[in-house]
Amino acid sequence: MSEAPLLEVRDLVKHYRLPRERLFAPVPLVRAVQGMSFSLAAGCSLGVVGESGSGKSTLARLVMALEPPSAGQVRLDGQDLHALAPAALRAAREKLQMVFQDPYGSLDPRRNILQTVSEPLRALHGATPAEQRERAGEALDAVGLRAADLGKYPHEFSGGQRQRIAIARALITRPKLIVADEPVSALDVSVQAQVLNLMQDLQDKFGLALLFISHDLAVVDMVCDEVVVLYQGRIVERGAPETLFQRAAHPYTRALLQAVPRVQPGAARLRRLAAAQPAPAADGAWAAEGCDFAPRCRWAVERCRSHRPLLRPLGAGAHAAACHLAETVAALPGGSD
Repeated sequence: MSEAPLLEVRDLVKHYRLPRERLFAPVPLVRAVQGMSFSLAAGCSLGVVGESGSGKSTLARLVMALEPPSAGQVRLDGQDLHALAPAALRAAREKLQMVFQDPYGSLDPRRNILQTVSEPLRALHGATPAEQRERAGEALDAVGLRAADLGKYPHEFSGGQRQRIAIARALITRPKLIVADEPVSALDVSVQAQVLNLMQDLQDKFGLALLFISHDLAVVDMVCDEVVVLYQGRIVERGAPETLFQRAAHPYTRALLQAVPRVQPGAARLRRLAAAQPAPAADGAWAAEGCDFAPRCRWAVERCRSHRPLLRPLGAGAHAAACHLAETVAALPGGSD
């Protein structure tokens, strides 16, 4: 791994404007991403978890430079993607590719597999038909499919095979970073394991960095070297999976862990806190000064409502949490209360 991070996200902010409710009313904003910062080294994997509306997919679009940020930077190999001229950004896209959530919707049913997989080559390199076929065959072979499948169409494959095709399309430019946005959530559990094993094998083989976005904690625990937990557009906890999932220091992380279904008495009770999910917040709906999670937190004290906690390290390791009571919460047994 190189000393400098491959991907650096610095103070990233994204606000969306909503329609006015009245003619002269102020324009309301949805604060989807609120000052996120993290880095990812080459060859490593970072998991991003949180409930719906926490900012995961918005983060993915910003990292892929599909949308401009309201503030902040996304740097890949030292280049600020959002500051590049269109031609330079087009060239930089060779280094990063994306795998989408739905293997049925992300493949054009009118295009055969050769056209689908080789599309990034045509768009970025202007490769000849012979080069497209050769590289597409190599990409299919890497994901466990055959070059003989290049003439087939998406409807001739299962969901797991379609996601392998989507991964082959992402690999064909030989990128340094793959952003995977819920890549297995639409698949059966048995197929999920196959696709996850494949992604890990490809990461080891090609030295890929992986930004893995998911709501499934078990999947992230299996795939990722480090995890960040998002709540209402902010990072509230960060650490290695074995640390974060065993000694969660933020009440929201504990709520996520307790929301995982368990075949045991009381499991429904453990799901109550995480089920009370707020909608994405508009102007004035979030706490102006205090912790965003305070209204849902059973441990909240007056300081939590008046002073927003900053993400701070816990001990000497990489574990960090944005909670005034992080040490007390981390000392609680297991992931439960």
